[in-house]
Amino acid sequence: MTAGAELPPLEIPVTRTLIVAGAIASRDYQDVHHDAESARQKGSPDVFMNILTTNGLVGRYITDHFGPAAVLRKVAIRLGVPNYPGDTMVLTGRIESVDGDTATVSVVGANALGRHVTGTVTVTVPVQPPGEAVS
Repeated sequence: MTAGAELPPLEIPVTRTLIVAGAIASRDYQDVHHDAESARQKGSPDVFMNILTTNGLVGRYITDHFGPAAVLRKVAIRLGVPNYPGDTMVLTGRIESVDGDTATVSVVGANALGRHVTGTVTVTVPVQPPGEAVS
């Protein structure tokens, strides 16, 4: 972990199934996340991703990069433009600071409309002694 290092981008196809499944999994039954007609009646062109799904995808991005021993200590995100079916969200990140085994990473998730999510994640990656397996 080095301050200033860029994380490789992660492309996430935003499907209707991902949006609906994420809403159901997080028990967010707001109709704008699963009913296209209700979403249109409320001024949206289609269903859109909820913040809990976005939060989970940000967490996945960090743990995919830092590995299975990584522990998310803090996730602070802010939503911007919606993620609609057919979008591709590209997550990018930059290690802002490192203190021992803990790093602060800035994260941006963008789609064709602009920035869907911005935020910071604090992650701890325990140092394993040589030859010791991560459990």
